[in-house]
Amino acid sequence: DIKARTRRTQSGADYTTVTAKTYVPALELENGQVLTEGPAIVQFLADRASDTKLAPPATSFERYRLQEWLNFISTELHKTFTPLFHPDHGEQAATQARTKLAQRFAFLDQHLSNHDFLMGEQFTVADAYCFTIASWSALVRLDLSAFASLTAYLARIAARPKVREALQAEGLLHAAR
Repeated sequence: DIKARTRRTQSGADYTTVTAKTYVPALELENGQVLTEGPAIVQFLADRASDTKLAPPATSFERYRLQEWLNFISTELHKTFTPLFHPDHGEQAATQARTKLAQRFAFLDQHLSNHDFLMGEQFTVADAYCFTIASWSALVRLDLSAFASLTAYLARIAARPKVREALQAEGLLHAAR
């Protein structure tokens, strides 16, 4: 948990001592190593709990599909939200971001009209990441009502017990409704 303005961790430590990248996410492991970047972190966590099937096996073609989705979410969704959280980027950047996000959400909506989850019938870490990022829409007042399949997908994920548990623990349960 990082306080954005002060760059301090929950314990009060300077976040730049955790990672020189100075942005989240970063996962500090028991052995002191730090892993950064959302796609790398979620695959690492999925592999540590391989019985959950949150990621396909590392040598399978499906794993590359997972990486494809993770990269799409990271570059086409996650980064595109940046101007909406930083007003100093200007209104033109925010307008361009909203337009691009609408295009990307339309793509997701079309895909999800034929699939329960990004990878088909199996919930994966890509769905967890997509849920997190797409849920930011509520924070920046980006209306998703035109995307019925995406909206249903987000509701399906929000209803998962472990997701509800995580949202509750983070004090975010109200934002996912």
